[in-house]
Amino acid sequence: MIRTIFTIASLLIMAQLTTLHAQEIWSLEQCINYALDNNIKIKQGVISTQYQQNQLKQTRSSRLPNLNGSMSQSLYFGRTLLSDNSYSDINSAQTGFGFGTNVPVFQGFYITNNISKLELDFQASVSDLEKAKSDISVNIASTFLEILFAKDLVKVSEDQLVVTNQQIRQINEKVEAGSLARGSLLEIQAQAAGEELNLVNAKNQLQLAKLRLTQLLELPLKDNFDVQVPLLPEIAAQAAIVTSVEVYKSALLTRPEIKGADLRYQSSQFQLKIAQGALYPSINLYANANYSYNNKNKTINRDPNTGAILSYSDIGFYQQLKNFQSKNVGVQMNIPIFTRFQNRIQIDNARLQVLNTELELESAKKLLRSDIETAQTNAIAALNRFTSNQKAVSSMREAFRYSEEKFGVGLVNAVEYNTSKTKLAKSESDLLQAKYEFIFRTKILDFYRGLPLTL
Repeated sequence: MIRTIFTIASLLIMAQLTTLHAQEIWSLEQCINYALDNNIKIKQGVISTQYQQNQLKQTRSSRLPNLNGSMSQSLYFGRTLLSDNSYSDINSAQTGFGFGTNVPVFQGFYITNNISKLELDFQASVSDLEKAKSDISVNIASTFLEILFAKDLVKVSEDQLVVTNQQIRQINEKVEAGSLARGSLLEIQAQAAGEELNLVNAKNQLQLAKLRLTQLLELPLKDNFDVQVPLLPEIAAQAAIVTSVEVYKSALLTRPEIKGADLRYQSSQFQLKIAQGALYPSINLYANANYSYNNKNKTINRDPNTGAILSYSDIGFYQQLKNFQSKNVGVQMNIPIFTRFQNRIQIDNARLQVLNTELELESAKKLLRSDIETAQTNAIAALNRFTSNQKAVSSMREAFRYSEEKFGVGLVNAVEYNTSKTKLAKSESDLLQAKYEFIFRTKILDFYRGLPLTL
C-alpha cells in the first residue's frame, strides 16, 4: 500500500514538473496581440489619446456659463460707520457673500475654431496610436521570421553533421580494414568539428532571435519560450507581386501616418483662424449678487412725536442679508486696439505652421512611397534570388551526391569532398534567406494595403 502511494505521488510530481517545463508556444498573432495589450509605448499612446480627449471635452464645456461663489470675513478696528451715518470707535466684524456668473457671447469664433482644432488633434493622436501599433506589429513579424529562419539553419546544420558522422563511421571501418589511409579519417573528423561549430553558431543565432522577440514583447527570457512554426506557402517561380502603384494608392487611404499628417495640417488651419479671431472684439454677459452682515449695525428707535432717538436694537443676520444686498447685470466688450503687435505675430506664426504641416504631409507621402517601392524591389530581388538558389541547390545536391559516391570508393580526397559539401550548405543557407526575405517583403506590401499581418 505504501509503495503504491509513493508511486502515485512520484507520478504526480513528475507530471507537475513536465507541465512547468513544457514549452510556451507562441503564434505570430499571439505575439502581436500580446504586444498591443502590454507594450509600454502603446500604453503611453493610449494615455496621450485620453489626454487629448479630455482637452476636447474641456473646450466644449467653455461655451457654458460659469458660476462662482465668494465669502469674506472682515474685522474693523477704530472708527466704524453705523447705519445712521454716524461713527463709533468700537470694533466690528463684517461678513459678506457673493455670487457671479459670466457667459461668453462672442470671442472672435475662438471657441468654435478651438473645438474644431482639438477634434482634429484628438483624431491625430488616435492615428499616432495606430502608427505605434503598426510599427510594433512589423517589428514582431520581422523578428518572428528571423526565428523561423534560424530554426531552419539549425536543421540544415544538424542534417550536415548527421551525414558527416555517417561518413566518419564508414571511413573508420575502411581504415581499420586497411583499405584507406588514416589521414582521410582525420580530415573528415576535422570537417565534423567545423560543422559542430556551425551548429553551435546556428543555435546561438536562434537564441538571440528569441531574445529579441521576448524583448519586443517585454517578457523575461525563458528557456521554454518558443514560436509556432506555421505552414508557409510554397513560393512559385512566377509568384505574383502587387505593383507599388497599387499598394501606394491603397496605403494613402489606410496608413495612420498619412491620416495623422493630414489631420495636423487641417488642425493648423484652424489655429490660423484662432489667431485671426483675436483681432475681433469679445463680448461677455455677466451678473453678480452680493450680501453683507455687520455685527454693529443697529436699528434706531425714535420718538414718534419728537423724532428723538430713544434706543438702538440689533438687526438679525438674515434681515441684514436681505437689507444689505446688491445685484447687477451687464454686458462687457473688450476691443483690441493695440496689443504690441502680438496678434499680428501670432497670425504670421500660424501661417508658417500651416506651411510646415503641409510640408510634413508631403514628406510623409514621399516616405511612404519610398518604403513601398523599396519593399517591392526587395521582394522582386528576393524572388529572383530564391529562383536562382533553387537551381543552385538542386545542382549542388547532385554534385555532392556524386562527390560522396566517389569519396566512398576513394576517387576523391577529403578536401574535395568537404568543398562540395560546404558549397551545398552555402547554397541551402542562401535559399532559406531568400525565402524568408521574400515572405517578409510581400507581407509588408500586404500590410501597407491594409491587410493584417499573418503567416
